[in-house]
Amino acid sequence: MAKIKITQIKSVIDRSERQKKTIEALGLRKLNHSVEVEATPAIIGMVRKVNHLVAVETI
Repeated sequence: MAKIKITQIKSVIDRSERQKKTIEALGLRKLNHSVEVEATPAIIGMVRKVNHLVAVETI
């Protein structure tokens, strides 16, 4: 599997609880925090749900 780098670029303030939990499940903690994860179907699905809050790069 390919690895992707996910960076939180917008705040979760005033977002739904579901979006907040998705950001937390991706391992993101605060603005401009990045994580490198395997591009599994589950991770890709989570990224699609919060694509307006994160930036994604392939590694």
